[in-house]
Amino acid sequence: MNEEQIKAYIEQNNIQKIKFAFADIDGVLRGKVIHPKKFIDGLQSGYGFCDVVFGWDSNDACYDNVQLTGWQSGYPDKLCRIDLSTLRNIPWQDDIPFFLADFSNPDGNDLPACPRSLLKKIKAECDAMGYHTEFAQEFEWFNFKETPQTLADKKFTNIEPLTPGMFGYSILRTSQNSDFYFDLFNLLTKFNIPIEGLHTETGPGVYEAAILHDEVLAAADKATLFKTAVKEIAYKHGIIASFMAKWTETLPGCSGHIHQSLWTKDQSKNLFYDANDVYKMSDLHKHYLAGQLYCMPHLLPMYAPTINSYKRLVEGAWAPTTITWGVENRTTAIRIINTNENYTRLETRIPGSDTNPYLAMAAALASGLYGIKNKLELNIEPTIGNGYQDKRNGVLWPNLHAAATAMQNSDIAKELFGEGFVDHFTQTRLWEYRQFAKSVTDWELKRYFEII
Repeated sequence: MNEEQIKAYIEQNNIQKIKFAFADIDGVLRGKVIHPKKFIDGLQSGYGFCDVVFGWDSNDACYDNVQLTGWQSGYPDKLCRIDLSTLRNIPWQDDIPFFLADFSNPDGNDLPACPRSLLKKIKAECDAMGYHTEFAQEFEWFNFKETPQTLADKKFTNIEPLTPGMFGYSILRTSQNSDFYFDLFNLLTKFNIPIEGLHTETGPGVYEAAILHDEVLAAADKATLFKTAVKEIAYKHGIIASFMAKWTETLPGCSGHIHQSLWTKDQSKNLFYDANDVYKMSDLHKHYLAGQLYCMPHLLPMYAPTINSYKRLVEGAWAPTTITWGVENRTTAIRIINTNENYTRLETRIPGSDTNPYLAMAAALASGLYGIKNKLELNIEPTIGNGYQDKRNGVLWPNLHAAATAMQNSDIAKELFGEGFVDHFTQTRLWEYRQFAKSVTDWELKRYFEII
């Protein structure tokens, strides 16, 4: 809908309130419900939001190491703008109209910390190169018989999963909570997040969902909304859904793999496919893959943004640890899927379910385009067998501090995303590491409290 159609829609349907939100640097949706008059008045001028939303962490503690905003600036309002193309109704909240917003400016002077604005820039570069993107993110997450209050009361200990046992791909376990299970599928589809597949994964109370592919910005919108939507639907059933990368050392972590391919503008031909190649990969596909492999050490925090991300990236836990690729190989950082022309694609397997989809997809697309622009040769051989043992091309950074420091000092990262974003984002990741470093963990108490 255009602006006039939106106004008519509001009037004809007697809309009394409208909800909108944007993603912060962690991918957390921040927003509000507003009156229709305020909505209409802001369509041209924007909506003021205190820029502390990019000046604090996921627990609302203010950063002391960023320049973009802070006590030194007085935390002024910054204008966000609603994207009318993102209109959808929330079926579990009386069909209230909902929009996504970002901090893109008409003059091109976007807020460097805005993840959606950053992805829009990378998408525009891709469009200018003549390619149509197809992206999709899939998520694993754990469900628990808990509420926010019980978690607080129990201090996040003795958390009870929704169901016991491993039961990967089991149709039996989902029948125990079928109202919740089918609410997820049906309500998400009504919310314009069509689900390709929904099933249990291996672990107590863990589900996996694949979202139908779309062009990259719409795919990132859907992935970002998916996480919050699942949590809200779970609340309705007295369930807590967690997208932590790894909530316990005894179980595999939760992935957020990103599938991607490039097509002709009219979407008639998959440009990643070549029937005459031994791997059915076109030269464009190989350049794209080479770009991702080359840029991977420079951009790892965009794929693995939290302290917890690196607890998932360990050997033998269905998550990669090395800079590798392979055909249908689930032990490598990048998996090539080439079963047929329409479905030939690249799967970046580093991201966990804790990723900010805008940033993870921006990293994947920008690094792939870097390979295409520079015609990078795919000089890394595919891994046959165990990717954990193939360390010929290096390993992933072992923790957030190492990854963020590498990105902070990377000319490649600054070339792809600009110094403003790189400085702000990496400082927020280094802040996150500082918060962890000063904490006393349960592991330390159990190990040292009595014996030392």
